[in-house]
Amino acid sequence: MNGHKFEGKWISDRAFASLAPRHVFHRQLEKVDLPADGHENSHILFRKCFRLEKAAANAKIYITADDCYKLYLNGVFVAQGPAPAYHHCYNYNEIDITAYLHAGENTLAVHTYYQGLINRVWQSGDFRHGLLLDLIADGETVICSDESFLTHRHTAYTALGESGYRTQFMERYDSRAGECGFYKPDFDDKSWEKASLRTCVDYTPVPQRSKMLVFEEIKPQSVRTAGNRISVDFGRMYVGTVSARAKGKNGEKITLRMGQELNGDGSVRYELRCNCRYMEEWILSGNDDRLEQFDYKAFRYLELESQDGAEISDICLISRHYPFTLKARLGAMFAGDETAENIWKLCLHSQKYGIQETIQDCPDREKGFYLGDGCYDVFTNYILTHDDSMVRKLIDDAFASSFICEGLMTCMSCSFMQEIAEYPLIMPDLMLWHYRAAGDREYLRENIKKMERVLDFYREHYEHDGIVKDFDRWCVVEWPKNYQDGYAADVTEGKVSHEAHIAINAYYYRAVSVTNKLCRIAGLARYREDEKYLYDAIIDMFYDSRAHLFVDGAEHRHVSLVGNVFPFAFDMAPDAVFEENFRKLYREKGEDATSFFTTFPLLMKFTRMGDDEQVKRIILHEGTWRRMLREGATATFEGWGKDCKWNTSLFHLTMSSVAMFMADIDLKGILE
Repeated sequence: MNGHKFEGKWISDRAFASLAPRHVFHRQLEKVDLPADGHENSHILFRKCFRLEKAAANAKIYITADDCYKLYLNGVFVAQGPAPAYHHCYNYNEIDITAYLHAGENTLAVHTYYQGLINRVWQSGDFRHGLLLDLIADGETVICSDESFLTHRHTAYTALGESGYRTQFMERYDSRAGECGFYKPDFDDKSWEKASLRTCVDYTPVPQRSKMLVFEEIKPQSVRTAGNRISVDFGRMYVGTVSARAKGKNGEKITLRMGQELNGDGSVRYELRCNCRYMEEWILSGNDDRLEQFDYKAFRYLELESQDGAEISDICLISRHYPFTLKARLGAMFAGDETAENIWKLCLHSQKYGIQETIQDCPDREKGFYLGDGCYDVFTNYILTHDDSMVRKLIDDAFASSFICEGLMTCMSCSFMQEIAEYPLIMPDLMLWHYRAAGDREYLRENIKKMERVLDFYREHYEHDGIVKDFDRWCVVEWPKNYQDGYAADVTEGKVSHEAHIAINAYYYRAVSVTNKLCRIAGLARYREDEKYLYDAIIDMFYDSRAHLFVDGAEHRHVSLVGNVFPFAFDMAPDAVFEENFRKLYREKGEDATSFFTTFPLLMKFTRMGDDEQVKRIILHEGTWRRMLREGATATFEGWGKDCKWNTSLFHLTMSSVAMFMADIDLKGILE
């Protein structure tokens, strides 16, 4: 990929400059000790003043930082980035900054952040921190990152504990810190030290193909004041930070509580169902202070409680999200149905405000770029916006994880090592859908060989006589577990799953079958000529020809709904009776008996069959999306209701994927 050749060097501060990178990558079941690295939650600032003899007609900055940056020019916030990536294909951003510069003295300021945790958010905890940039005006390099930059730690931010799955630090923001307002041109940086060049640099910078975040100011829908407490409702769930101004005593504390719902007494439930505790602090300086939170949360409600009655004003939520321009409409078969229209709006809001630099499962508990359900999410985003940049990002980032394991990782572009067996096997379907919708044959051909190498890994490590088993990666089947309908095979995460079972074998057969189809489309030789051999082996082992249904496992002859969804959805019916019996079983269990790993394959199957009535029954069922609405959802839940899971996220993107089945598009032609 052609890109910018940097003149600048990777710079950091003295604490990071000489640190050698720590290897954080391994197979999930390997026992690896990665203790806290001692540099967690480091907010590191950089400044550089420069002069332009005249206003630039065309100015750009090429910039990246590890883990991330916020860029300011002449006191104005410009952008945040880059999208998370592995160090060997590390994203940089190209930004038009013409409008932010002027003739005379200019000030560039960058707030970089090294989180230092092993989680699903970034590739962090690896001792890699730094800033790299070139600023070019009218074809000339004006400044580039080097030792002439000034640097200082931002002492306003201290940690108040971790939240989620070690996902983020809760913040105390101290307006008394000397670095507040560091981005302003008149800020006094005389006490700052010179930046240091990193001595161990192993990055390969690549231009970020996906778009950058947009920021939107959300005003409160309602504000109530009772004594020293202000209660705010922003009307819907959003992802972002709180902004406010306050005037109070020097050292006065304001406590912030953010939540996704209210307690019975009307207070904010800041201890979320999803294992996040959204309580933070703001320390005032005695002057006119502005709150500048750094990391983001998913919330609707806010409480600000001051110790001594500080004057708080200009409260808003700074929403951050991926660019979203709706190009689709609600399909004709749902037009005029009020419930369907409300489900559609629920999904659109979730898609618009839930997607960040990556497609995340949830922007609260994990913030993880998950491969499996992410395939459904990114394609839905494409159907709604006609923008396939997120589809390409997921495909590219998934294959980029092959340096850790040729079978790919579950969460991409991060330092958390998890492997779910089914997830890479959904990729061929996404590649097929994307080709049929976008028609990019070159991109398809570029990725087929990569997919074949993934399937080769499965064949070499797990396939025995046409059946896959002995998985050293988690077979999730369906989630949460209470939606598995008693699935009998032992698929416990964290240990080898020796038993051959139907779910993973159905996924494997589907992946091989679709990859063969992709090869035919691309004019390449079939990946495997023995596709029927795999099919016959599965039928011989798992199909009960008397019950005309599939059993869960080779050792357990239990028949479950989820164990039959995948053969049905993946066109593996050995006879007509199977489909009849499956429909009967599905009617008995109900449309809300399945969760997202089985509901979406079912919707795809019924769409391919042209069974619009069954698609509508699933979507409009009392126990599915209608239940979310009934429970007050303003973003799609993780599961059908608040109590369907022990740690339910109330902003979970996957369930918004139903919007692709509701849109005015010939989805049948894409899925066939």
